[in-house]
Order: sequence, then C-alpha cells, then structure tokens
Amino acid sequence: MDYETPQFYRVMQYAAGADRDVVDMVSGNPDWDPPEAVREGLREYADADASDFQYAPSRGLRGLRERIAARHGVETGRIVVTNGAGEANHLAMTAGLDRFSGREILLSDPVYPYYAGRANFLGAETRFVPVDENDRLDPDAVRAAASPETAVVVLNSPNNPTGAVSDADAVAEFAAIAEANDALLVADEVYDRFDYSGRFASALAADSPNVVATNAFSKSMAITGFRVGYAIFPPADGPAGELVERATTRHMLTNVSGSRPAQHAVERAMETTDASYYEAARDRLRARIDRFCDALDAAGATYTRPDGGFYVLARFEGFPGTFENAYRLIDEAGVAGMPGAAFGEARADDLRFSLTTPRVDTAAERLVDYFG
Repeated sequence: MDYETPQFYRVMQYAAGADRDVVDMVSGNPDWDPPEAVREGLREYADADASDFQYAPSRGLRGLRERIAARHGVETGRIVVTNGAGEANHLAMTAGLDRFSGREILLSDPVYPYYAGRANFLGAETRFVPVDENDRLDPDAVRAAASPETAVVVLNSPNNPTGAVSDADAVAEFAAIAEANDALLVADEVYDRFDYSGRFASALAADSPNVVATNAFSKSMAITGFRVGYAIFPPADGPAGELVERATTRHMLTNVSGSRPAQHAVERAMETTDASYYEAARDRLRARIDRFCDALDAAGATYTRPDGGFYVLARFEGFPGTFENAYRLIDEAGVAGMPGAAFGEARADDLRFSLTTPRVDTAAERLVDYFG
C-alpha cells in the first residue's frame, strides 16, 4: 500500500464527482452540534481586547492547558496544545525517533493510514503487527515484534478502523514493552469519549516515563475544523523529560502557536459542558451502530461491531475492499466507504463505514438492496 499519498481524499473526490446521490461514509466529521459553550466562547472572543487577537502562547492558552491537565491528572507543564491530534502524533513520533536509538516504528495492521504515512515522511522503518481475532493489538505480538531497533510503538485505542478498545492490563504491558526496548509508546486516544465497552484505559495510567498520550477535541466536541489537539509528554524531571521542550521547539518553528479563538472556545466548553453532552453523542452512535449492523446482517455481511469509535468494518462475499470496489459501490449503490486495502493487509477484504452521518438508514437500505 502506498502510504505516501493520503488515501481518504481519493475516495471522497471520486464520490464528489459521481453522477448520483451518494451517502458519505468516508469522513469522520461528526454531524451533531458542538457544545453550546463553543459558540458562546466564539461570540465572547469577537468582543475581546485587541491584545487577545495576537499570538497565543506556543504551548497553548494557560487556562486550556490547566483544564486538560485537570482532566487527565497530570502537571500542566507536560502539555503542548497542537493543531489537531495529527500534529500531536507527529510531534510525539518525531520525539521518539529523536530521543531513542532505533529507527523503527511499530504499527498495528490494520492501521490508520496517516500513522504509516507519517512514518514514511519521517524516514522511519515500519513494522506491522497484525491484530488478534478480536481485532485487538495483542501485547505478546507486540513484544515479539519489538527489538532494539524499535523507537516508537503506536497504540490507537479506541481504534480506527477496527473499533477495538485496549484495557488497563494491555496498556500497561505496551508501556512496559516500550520501556524494555528503550522506545516510546505513543497512545492516540482521540476517541476516548466514544467507548461503549467500559474497557478503555488511558496509557497515562501506566505511569511510565516512556509514554506520550495524544488527543483532540475534534471528535468529542464535533469541531474537526477547529484543529485543537494536544500531547501529554513525560514529566520534565524524568528520564525522557526533555521531550516536552523538544516538541515545543518544533511546534514553534512550524506553527508559532495554535489558533487563539479556537482554544478560547474549547476552554469555555471544557468549563461548562457536563457529561450529558458526551453521553448523548454515545447514545446517538450506539443506536446507529445497532441499525447499521442489523442492515449488514440482512445484506449477508461479516462485520466487526465496534467497542469504541464510530466506524464499522464489513466484508461482503465476492466483493473485496479494493479501491475499485469502493468506486463501484459509489456508482452502483450510492454509498461511499473506505476500502479496507487503505488500512493494510489484515482487513484488505473489508470496507470501512463511518457512522457520522444522519443518513445511516439510507445507506443501510442501499447496502441491503445492493448485496441482499
């Protein structure tokens, strides 16, 4: 698979040029409203003093970092606010390659393509570890693959595309494997608000100096366009304490700082948004998962019911998950899904469907008509 070129827009652009109505199940853009406090924060900002329209502190607004720190139980000084989880992952993976002696990044198969693309961009070697029969990354398999050549182990839980969730025992083992191989565990936890299983555990709970946890508000607050993410680096007084300074420098050289009004709005939302907002989003997605999986049953598909996130992997007999078949599904069924081939070899026969669309029922009916 060519991970040097972003794959998602290939399918999205094809769907946009189709001669028929197409349900977009490619993008992970939430279709529900953000917390009201996000809008309130933007309105407040419009009337702010002129000084508030200048550069934000490079590590992010102090108040926002304090709220992030309080949520995760860490020191504020460990946090760098980034332009989305993408930059947070980039800074973390780069930090691992800089700090540790290896040049290899361990990734799961299937893999979110941007991790593999970023590894290519950074000139790192990649080793793929197939997930187990439950679509989870098995610590024993990671341990067997890790070596002195390993600089970074990437964990994404809840996972895109499988929906698998790693529990506390597994996460602790991943951190221990990173320590044993003088490597960094980069834990992308951007879907942590979308755990339906109760299994999710943050890698920060491992209390390891070899862990960086990344996250963002893009999915949880339905604000993908705001590009407010963050990375939580090891404590400054620990053996990998220099990573936060190195990441801050790289962030400054690339971006200077993040968007001040977007950070202010997110800080305002963190202050006033209660758990019911996130539970309502989970309830909405649970219902969509139920209805969509019922339709997959009717269509004769084999599928993975997600424990977290909002993606479903499905396999239709005689219809492998190639790009060509993804285009056929757009043209002939009016449904756009991502080919499993974009995520690696392990699920290359599958198609991945995002449930962040109010037209899930329409897509489900079209799939039943097409495959049923």
